[in-house]
Amino acid sequence: MYVEREASVGEPTSQERRTAEQNDRRILGNVVQCDGARATISAYADDVDGAVTGLWTVGKMISINLGSTRTVGLVYGIGKSDRAWSNEGQNPIEVSIELIGEVRDAAEPGAKPIFDRGITTYPHIGAIAHRIRTRDLQAVYDLAGRHSITIGTLSQDETIAANIAIDDTLARHFAIVGTTGVGKSTAVSLLLRKSIAARPDLRILILDPHNEFAASLPEYCVRVDSKTLDLPFWMFRLEEFAEVLFRGRETVPEEIDALRDLIPAAKNLYRNPNSGSYIRRGSDALTADTPVPYRIADLIKQIDERMGMLESKTDRPTLKSLKTRVESAAADPRYRFMFNSRLIEDTIHETIGNLFRVPHHGRPVTCFEMAGMPSEVVNSVCSVLARLAFDLALWSEGKLQLLLLCEEAHRYMPADPRLGFAPTRHALSRIAKEGRKYGCYLGVVTQRPGELDPTILSQCSTFFAMRLANEQDQAIIRSAIADSSASTLAFLSSMGQREAIAFGEGVATTMRLKFEKLSSELLPGTAKREEAASSESGDDIDLVAIVERLRNVPKPTQQAMAFAEVVDSGRQAGDPDYRKPPATTRVQSDDDFDMRYGLKPATFGLRPQND
Repeated sequence: MYVEREASVGEPTSQERRTAEQNDRRILGNVVQCDGARATISAYADDVDGAVTGLWTVGKMISINLGSTRTVGLVYGIGKSDRAWSNEGQNPIEVSIELIGEVRDAAEPGAKPIFDRGITTYPHIGAIAHRIRTRDLQAVYDLAGRHSITIGTLSQDETIAANIAIDDTLARHFAIVGTTGVGKSTAVSLLLRKSIAARPDLRILILDPHNEFAASLPEYCVRVDSKTLDLPFWMFRLEEFAEVLFRGRETVPEEIDALRDLIPAAKNLYRNPNSGSYIRRGSDALTADTPVPYRIADLIKQIDERMGMLESKTDRPTLKSLKTRVESAAADPRYRFMFNSRLIEDTIHETIGNLFRVPHHGRPVTCFEMAGMPSEVVNSVCSVLARLAFDLALWSEGKLQLLLLCEEAHRYMPADPRLGFAPTRHALSRIAKEGRKYGCYLGVVTQRPGELDPTILSQCSTFFAMRLANEQDQAIIRSAIADSSASTLAFLSSMGQREAIAFGEGVATTMRLKFEKLSSELLPGTAKREEAASSESGDDIDLVAIVERLRNVPKPTQQAMAFAEVVDSGRQAGDPDYRKPPATTRVQSDDDFDMRYGLKPATFGLRPQND
């Protein structure tokens, strides 16, 4: 541990000079105290002439010269022991630093210095501390040849690029946390752009609750919302389908058991129309979770037949309630994306291909816009998408690389297990725990890490922590960072816009960086702000359009139902035979039922109408 006095004079390689008057050692102070993780340096706040130099500031990195090696430290505290300032003479100060690692020169002349995160030789009392040179700072954040992308610059030195190892960041999952308004969405957009450029084979599915990312990725993105989403009901598992039927309320076990028995029968009727309700037993048997098409009409028919059986007398109230739930869900306009198909057919290939961009045709990103969708719809759909993402990556044997990005992740994975939707939590947890092995990656974005499931957060190996004001949220991040970099988090509550502290597997060591600045037209939510600005310039607000979007109900057609009373548009109230339809009118009786259930009325239990 002892270092000779002569060995501490100067450094083994020449140092660049900040000013012409600065000597080669660039001495700023000397070590007066050291333990296993921190050290204290004695220095002066002003020079001999009494001018305050400002060389010591919180957040700066310094170097302690030990001859063959140079210990790197981060300044996290500065103070005067007597808490007084003197204008006569120099003012001694104490500088607290956190030891990060050490830099040593390479054996070959002219080669780059090498940085190690551990400390093999601790500073001795009296060791000289000086400003870290640029080459050493570059060595600290060097990724040692790993596939990297540049996402910004170091806050310590804006001339040095901030790089992350993109493969490790994606494969081992990442999280971006920060309070509202600090630039999380902009950072996400920047990371996605850089990731697509570095990994052209990557497919990305964004769960976008605020409908803002499509405008920031116009050349890469395909937008999917409640109007364009085509996710048939038969692709839902039983518990996901039950979430739709019960609208987020507590399920009834008897009704779920009935569905578990009746859905396979309905699927068997679709595959074998002449087989009746007989279900085959064996290796090819169907279950309620098998993604095989079936008709809602067949399901209701099975419920009716079960109610008509003599031994089901005690179960009739339960079956009647179940039938009502199924019919109301099929008629609900909010579930139009599930039940809107006029013809029930096996469209699973088209659905998965459109959602997960196979093939991507130059647009590998899918933005699932959820603003305005009811919570039970969001829960079920997110569960289906997360489950499909994992299964696709699993059965593709690594050929399909998928990134599932969860904006406002605390909605789907709350820390309280009683909240949220259990299948969604399980699907995302499965990706977090096992997805890396199969090429399914998870990106978590949240402003409240304290409300996020700690199991999910613990699986994220790379963190980008932006400004956090909440003490509970800071404690969550503090528990995830290495002890040797804990003092870095003292800056969490005071960082500026676009600044973040990155730590984990994707970076060489904990670094404070500033993200690159995106052009204004690529910022998330730009289109929405422009629409709001244009509407403010107008005189009136279109309340009619707002109410129509609020209701989310298609305008009724005049002859929508077979049993509706039809009125001749050429007559007026008070005319003879006002309510009698013209003789040439022919009412189409099967449109509405065909749209809802995929069958004609005769198969739904109605008698065919005769001319």
